[in-house]
Amino acid sequence: MTIKILIADDHHVVRRGLVFFLRTQESIEIIGEASNGKEAVELARKLNPDLILMDLIMPEMDGIQATKLIKGAQPEIKIMMLTSFSDQEHVIPAIEAGASGYQLKDIQPDELVKSIKRIMAGENQLHPKATSLVLKHLSSNNRQERKAIDDLTKRELEVLKEIASGKSNKEIAATLYITEKTVKTHVSNVLAKLELADRTQAALYAVRNRLVEQEPPSA
Repeated sequence: MTIKILIADDHHVVRRGLVFFLRTQESIEIIGEASNGKEAVELARKLNPDLILMDLIMPEMDGIQATKLIKGAQPEIKIMMLTSFSDQEHVIPAIEAGASGYQLKDIQPDELVKSIKRIMAGENQLHPKATSLVLKHLSSNNRQERKAIDDLTKRELEVLKEIASGKSNKEIAATLYITEKTVKTHVSNVLAKLELADRTQAALYAVRNRLVEQEPPSA
């Protein structure tokens, strides 16, 4: 299968270098070049590439914003960030925006091709520095969430688990032998303490923190 690639980078020399090398690969076809994030979004819509090699810092629109827009409209397109930045300020937002890969521009050409093929096979490809930052970020988030759970009272924790099981306030009241008014108060307290917007977010929170084993109810 031929992989159709769009290159988005504001430096002409970088784009030329990538094109020169990647065009020598039998399984890869370069179908377009963009000099900024806005062009990348437009060309992605017109050309529908399989994968985009996306720079981070570009004029008019950066790579992170472009990635969000592209993944929102064309989620099937894979995006690999190819940049010079390896700090948390850039890595985490890029991954959260939907990038499947994060590599630095000093990557060896053959390793770049391997990363492209692995991403197309459904894998995530992160530079070791990016992997370390992502794991640290996830660990930090988990610690913060566990601390928030510890702030819940025993009854509030019970209510959270019942929310995650898909029960209504009336059903929770019957299960816990309390009034609906009391349930509403506990639900409000749970949402406030965990800084969540609604019951669906609360259910997802409970599942993510393994308070329940089942899938949360749909909104």
